Amino acid sequence: MDMRTIGLIGGLSWQSTQTYYQIINTEVNERLGKNHSASILMYSFDFDQIESLQYNADWDALNELMAAAGHKLSIAGADCLLICSNTMHECAAYIEKQMDIPLIHIADTVGDFLVKGNFKKAALLGTKFLMHSDTYTNRLKNKFEIETILPDDGNIIVINQIIYNELVKGIIKDHSRDRMLFIIEDLKFRGAEAVILGCTEIPLLIKQDHCDIPVIDTTDIHARSAVNYILGT
Repeated sequence: MDMRTIGLIGGLSWQSTQTYYQIINTEVNERLGKNHSASILMYSFDFDQIESLQYNADWDALNELMAAAGHKLSIAGADCLLICSNTMHECAAYIEKQMDIPLIHIADTVGDFLVKGNFKKAALLGTKFLMHSDTYTNRLKNKFEIETILPDDGNIIVINQIIYNELVKGIIKDHSRDRMLFIIEDLKFRGAEAVILGCTEIPLLIKQDHCDIPVIDTTDIHARSAVNYILGT
């Protein structure tokens, strides 16, 4: 069968990008059998450059970098784009205006999943850049009528430190998992019906087995939505 080609904008960080690659190829093989795998092109950033621009709040520069990566993938033959990061979807609107191929937005795939599960209120965990911006939460609210519940400022700092100091380096600590689960319990007490792991590294630390509330693995949902697109299903 004809298969479209996915363009991955990765390295945001590489720890989660490799998970995207694995999920996409595994899903394609399970659906098509034999020795099938996905047709993928990838642009992988040096994450240190991205992190520095994030902390300097230079989103104009980040927009240009992300759009340039998208153009390179499009020219190389990609039929769609995936940004392998929740936070960097802050650049999605800018990229979409520059591109003539579709960008599969991670918040849309999450919104669809929540609607199908009949969830109305969901906790959102991610970087401080994601949680201090209303871009992601407004998209869930305006397109899917999903209310998001955020941690308090102190816990936002804790989560951000775990992501940037540990998870992007592949460091998994039980103590950090315990702290994250404590935060999830608080959000559950505040009315969250599910928890969105709104950073593609968090699923490296938190699994459904760790929680008694539904866990929304954005990496998995996003990657599988890309497979639906390239296979036309």
